[in-house]
Amino acid sequence: MADSTASARPTPPAARPVHVIGGGPGGLAVAYALRARGVRAVVLEKSDRVGASWRGHYDRLHLHTTRRLSALPGLAIPRRFGRWVSRDDVVRYLERYAEHHELEIVTGVEVTRVDRSPDGTGWLLHATGGRELTGAAVVVATGYNHTPRVPDWPGRAGFTGEFLHASAYRNAQPYAGRDVLVVGAGNTGAEIAVDLVEGGAARVRLAVRTAPHIVRRSTAGWAAQYSGVLARRLPVPLVDRLARPLARLSVPDLSAHGLPRPETGLYSRVTEGAVPVQDVGLVDAVRRGRVEVVAAVDGFEDGKVALADGTRIGPDAVIAATGYVRALEGLVGHLGVLDGRGRPVVHGARTPAGAPDLFFTGFTNPISGMLRELAIDAGKIAKTIAGDADGRVSQLPV
Repeated sequence: MADSTASARPTPPAARPVHVIGGGPGGLAVAYALRARGVRAVVLEKSDRVGASWRGHYDRLHLHTTRRLSALPGLAIPRRFGRWVSRDDVVRYLERYAEHHELEIVTGVEVTRVDRSPDGTGWLLHATGGRELTGAAVVVATGYNHTPRVPDWPGRAGFTGEFLHASAYRNAQPYAGRDVLVVGAGNTGAEIAVDLVEGGAARVRLAVRTAPHIVRRSTAGWAAQYSGVLARRLPVPLVDRLARPLARLSVPDLSAHGLPRPETGLYSRVTEGAVPVQDVGLVDAVRRGRVEVVAAVDGFEDGKVALADGTRIGPDAVIAATGYVRALEGLVGHLGVLDGRGRPVVHGARTPAGAPDLFFTGFTNPISGMLRELAIDAGKIAKTIAGDADGRVSQLPV
């Protein structure tokens, strides 16, 4: 890895590297794919190590996708990591990946803004320490889970209990014997709720605004990810119709416990940005009353939590599993490449109109698995950049 204190040196237009912003799985995969095509790629990572976001996830986290379909290009995930790879093993794999492929990574450098270069032939990156870096192309891979999102609930400042975003949750030990409310029934909220139950919390409630689709992570050895891969090739209405009877066969009806089956089809929900919850114990915990499903949070009143059904509850702690925002506005928002929700208008091998050689990867949440799609996108992006190089990008020595 390159020294994080290395100063940037101006490079001539014909010898500019490709800058990859972000040292997570997406950025590392693109860097390798470019290197494999003889193109110099420099990964710029704001933290001091690769895989920073993975290091910050909760302790019990395992991939919901299989080991074989989660590997990045050019290096398999070791079999000893098991079928469902743990958080710590994902980090080990990313570290090994960077070392194995001898990727050029500069740590401790945060890119704050991307502009067209003055000569119009590439990109100018403004980074910490007053650095200005020029590149023939830029790949933005800062991650889907970039900045924690906490709703602006009225009265939250007056809540007398503990409040934290799920990004700050590590394990259940601090909550043993306590009353905890988890807000948000996505995969993170569901798994944290189960972790709290298994870790000895006295009471665990899960606030749900919209009941999620729930699928078994694996049924008779068939991983839910396999179905997700197949579903990407089929029309949305067809997948919705096929998913309904499968859900009835594999997941019990939890309507009596506050989790009715969604009326909107499974794949329709995915296209709206809501992936199914993969069951890692939530179904049993809800059926046994160990996780109580309650109405959505509307705000806080008199030190208590106000729910949408009019009830007021007083948990000792509230954990907001309310998602993240991409936080791309400061970086590229001025280029007209984001939609109304702050997401890139295109991703993968396509570049936005008016922003040639600017690529985005890792800003969707596909049903077929994030890591699998990052690996596919990496190859496509590298092929596009190498094929359109026209002498503008730095080539690796032969």
